[in-house]
Amino acid sequence: MTSSTTLTEPSALWGRNDLEPPPELFHLVVAWSREEPSRLGEAALVEGRCVLGRGGPQSQDGAPRLTFHRQRPMGWAAMPPLEGPRISRLQLELEPTQDGLLAVRSVGRCPLLINGLPATQGLLKPGDTLTLQNALVLLVVRRRWSLEVIQSLREAPRFSFGDADAHGIVGESPTVWALRGSLAFAAQSGNHVLVRGESGAGKELAARAIHALSRRRAGVFVARNAATFPEGLVDAELFGTARGYPNAGSPERPGLIGEADGGTLFLDEIGELPAHLQAHLLRVLDRDGEYQRLGEPRVRRSDLRVIAATNRPAEALKHDFSARFLISVSVPGLPDRREDIPLLLRHLLAAAARESPELTDRFFERRGDRLAEPRIAPALVEALLRHAYTHHLRELQRLMWIALKSSPDSFLALTPEVRAALRPEVTDPKTDPRAGARSEPGKSNPPQVSDSGPPLGRAEIEAALVESQGSVTSAARSLGLKNRFALYRLMKRHGIAGPDEEVSEG
Repeated sequence: MTSSTTLTEPSALWGRNDLEPPPELFHLVVAWSREEPSRLGEAALVEGRCVLGRGGPQSQDGAPRLTFHRQRPMGWAAMPPLEGPRISRLQLELEPTQDGLLAVRSVGRCPLLINGLPATQGLLKPGDTLTLQNALVLLVVRRRWSLEVIQSLREAPRFSFGDADAHGIVGESPTVWALRGSLAFAAQSGNHVLVRGESGAGKELAARAIHALSRRRAGVFVARNAATFPEGLVDAELFGTARGYPNAGSPERPGLIGEADGGTLFLDEIGELPAHLQAHLLRVLDRDGEYQRLGEPRVRRSDLRVIAATNRPAEALKHDFSARFLISVSVPGLPDRREDIPLLLRHLLAAAARESPELTDRFFERRGDRLAEPRIAPALVEALLRHAYTHHLRELQRLMWIALKSSPDSFLALTPEVRAALRPEVTDPKTDPRAGARSEPGKSNPPQVSDSGPPLGRAEIEAALVESQGSVTSAARSLGLKNRFALYRLMKRHGIAGPDEEVSEG
């Protein structure tokens, strides 16, 4: 690395916007380390032919030695050489190829695994994993060497590398730093905000961060899932009711809009609100919070900001409704930030340990009175890095609890139960009720049914829920039902437990 690309002062890039964006290059990101678990998230640039090994440069290297750094938008910090007796002083040779891959060859004594399989050499692409057995797990990514300066972040962050920030957001990937910048800009704008992202990605966490970063931070944060509004009572829930309405003696209700006066109203799953009911919010969104309580003639005003969240495309919302949200923020899913998965797992485990001393004693090291890093098997980390997530943070947390429950000793392991949850498959034609309907291997023709059509059997519903990894909305779509509520009714009829609930037998 030449001195022209080395920053001795992190502030050298802070506030500069006259630099051309550098190209994306291969990096190796530390995902697990037996000897140095605090190094999660550190990245090493693979700019050309190079070597990786324990300690500093060696006379037999034959190429520059990889150096790991902690990258942030305000600069980076070079970290000490890798340590650990299991890693050879000269362990791997790496070189980007002309066709956009990364060639790797093992020359040390520590066995190499590529994507969990033993190997001595291979060609890698972003998302692949390199494991030095019982020593180190590395994730292959492509990213820019210096992260883009984020103008909306007015000062350097005050949280330690790899930890959660002040708003509970965990991650050091470029994707998460871009999200932090978007949230800060949305907060500073003062406009209504539409937060988009898949189920489980963390949309409410993003909404709370916008509130906490805004001038409304001292005000209330009122949150409500729009999908839970009782049918026919949406206006009463939103706008409130006057005293004596609809019946004599009925108490006055301020409604969500009145409650959020001076603060922020967060409406989750806004896409579940029918278009004609979305129209009821237009006036409050663009007329200084103007609204009327039901049964009350006078016009009220609420000084509020509305943050709405949806996992649907913006085009699915009523056009003039979505147009009121001048700022849009996209929350990335785990496939867009895989290098953050080990940091997120560590954060979730620490949160679980705080609630359960038994988990702390079993899976965490202690250094005096201080809680050290959790004991996690590298095979579990490697599998979680390559998993195809559909429910993101919520799914990672579910997998963690499966591992906590099924691990037989003091290490969080890749147990058979975790493997089954990572790769759910229904392949036996004797037990798969949809096997006869398949037109191609691995694909199914969803039966076209309606609420009034032939009832679906319990086995078919359960198989659809397994294939959709618990998503009732996705399962309903695959079964040909018109919406998730139709599937909920069938689940209740068959005594099938839905997400986060239990159905008693009998």
